[in-house]
Amino acid sequence: MTDARGNARPNGDGSARHTPGTPCWVSLMARGLAATEQFYGALFGWEFRPGPRPLGPYVRAVLDGHAVAGIGVLPPDRRLPVAWTPYFASDDVDLTAESVRSCGGTVGVGPLDADDAGRLALASDPSGAVFGIWQAADGAVAGVTGRPGTPAWNELTTYETTNVAKFYETVFGYDEDPVVSTDLDYVTLRLDGRPVTGVHGVGNALPRDRGPYWTTYFTVADTDDAADQVLHLGGQVLGGPRDTEHGRVATVADPEGARFALVRKAG
Repeated sequence: MTDARGNARPNGDGSARHTPGTPCWVSLMARGLAATEQFYGALFGWEFRPGPRPLGPYVRAVLDGHAVAGIGVLPPDRRLPVAWTPYFASDDVDLTAESVRSCGGTVGVGPLDADDAGRLALASDPSGAVFGIWQAADGAVAGVTGRPGTPAWNELTTYETTNVAKFYETVFGYDEDPVVSTDLDYVTLRLDGRPVTGVHGVGNALPRDRGPYWTTYFTVADTDDAADQVLHLGGQVLGGPRDTEHGRVATVADPEGARFALVRKAG
């Protein structure tokens, strides 16, 4: 199996693991687990199974038996934003966490074991955007991608790309592919020539009360229908649907305010 970018490599036991630096998981920290399960189950057809409990109650979202995302519960005494967080693969999460610190980032949680599933850390880059680091246990299999209800892409919205992209390049070994434009500050980060994530600098257009943030794009069969379903289920449509070079996209939020995007890929 491969991820959406095609980055996976075989283990000795025949299973597949993500190449270090590949986006390999997305996780949502919510306040009401039952209502959140109901929303995403109706929108994406997810079912839910108990997951590891390193940070409290946690479930895996499953499509046809394959885990595609995770949902945890925010502690009631912590004023943290309800948000989707991408995780990037590592062969040694402790070493990657040290690299984050040495490059000016912050490690807020971990590294710690997630039962027998692997080892993780939650970190933020020098601009404050939160991301995860995931070291899968031996024998773990790369998740399913490329079908409706699965993550398709992760994109960072930040102040500027130059220093932030350099941070991720140093920590994860990416190659930078900037857009040459006076009107657009955008860098695609690549591994082995494949695009794995994007960094979009928007300068003063970034909301002051929000700060830099990651957006996860989920594949859907029909963007307009999915956006209508978000509204019907109590969420919001924040932008679009609109046609882009990568497909038809809508930016939405769930009933608790967690932002994400819907995309029907071009072609």
